[in-house]
Amino acid sequence: MLSMATDLRPARLAIAAAFLTQGLVFISLTTRLPRIQDRWDLDELALSGVLLMMVLLAGVGSLVAEKLAPRLDSAVVLRAGLVLIAVSVAVLLLAPAIGVFVGGLAAYGVGLGIVDATGNMQAVALEHRMGRVVLPSCHGAWTLGGIVGALLTLGTSDVPWSALALLALLPLASAAAPYLARDSGVAATSTDTDVPWRAIVMIGLALVVFYTVDTAAATWGPVYLDDVFTAPEELVALATLPYLLASGLVRLAGDRLTEQVGAVRLLRVGAGIAFVSLAIVVAAPSWPVAVLGFTLLGCGVAVVAPLSFSAAAALAGRDADPATRQARVDAVVARFNQFNYAGALLGAVMTGAVGSSSLRIGFAVPLVLVVALFWLARAFAPADDPSV
Repeated sequence: MLSMATDLRPARLAIAAAFLTQGLVFISLTTRLPRIQDRWDLDELALSGVLLMMVLLAGVGSLVAEKLAPRLDSAVVLRAGLVLIAVSVAVLLLAPAIGVFVGGLAAYGVGLGIVDATGNMQAVALEHRMGRVVLPSCHGAWTLGGIVGALLTLGTSDVPWSALALLALLPLASAAAPYLARDSGVAATSTDTDVPWRAIVMIGLALVVFYTVDTAAATWGPVYLDDVFTAPEELVALATLPYLLASGLVRLAGDRLTEQVGAVRLLRVGAGIAFVSLAIVVAAPSWPVAVLGFTLLGCGVAVVAPLSFSAAAALAGRDADPATRQARVDAVVARFNQFNYAGALLGAVMTGAVGSSSLRIGFAVPLVLVVALFWLARAFAPADDPSV
């Protein structure tokens, strides 16, 4: 076992680097949205439109990964996605006209979906080969990248816009990393056969709840502090940083926590913490108390996404030969990734729409939805566990 873990160490570092790169580039771009808005003179409606386009095309990218990975290997498709991100980031940051910027952002959306899907495919394959939980720490690397991206934005606010295109070098470097190749070159002839989609959808609903909560916190958290409490302007931009820090720490410890207490119990405890934290956010008398609520929220929901991918992959690959299992799992993980974007859209749209008069009411949406995790957690139980 020790020899196998040593042999897989380069691949594990490579996969973590892919997650970190994805988080760093994504947060580096989203935290510069006000600057992008000013650069291209976009009003809120226009900015919302191009962001919606990016999210929808990320879904397309995930579907592309679903079609290609079982045939070409997820490592090959992941490298292609990272190269696409590198090129598109350079294009959208160096764009001389709005049309070129939109084209670059569209290409970035497709690359985002490809890397999201294939990165999780690689992490799942690593779990299967190591025989232990590793997805939480992989997602923790994404969060770490996001934290670095946010800090870079704060520290490079005066850097010339063209210099930011150096971000493209990071995904290019990650594309050369030693990812896991498929055990067998033979792809499954059918990825749909015997896949328990009903059980996988139950797990997917938990992923929708997570991304609804996560997007609400990341998108509307700073606005909440600014509109409801009139927090100091220089602190509003930092509203989600404690959320990211808390989430990252729990994810990095999530492998061991899952092995010690089990996925079901860990998710239910997390759901309780998330419910209390969102109640604190909704009822907060001041902005520091709201920030405390967001910080606790990061602790509560951190492991939902990685454990969702792990559980869906376990169901998809059950009772299959190695070649069929990996091809089937790759396809299922890519399709499962669509729940990610569904939740992101719900978190961005529902929280804002319901909270149009007051974001206190808007944050009641994730407060209510997070209760569903108590019930959905039983879908994460191993098949041979009759106690749940």
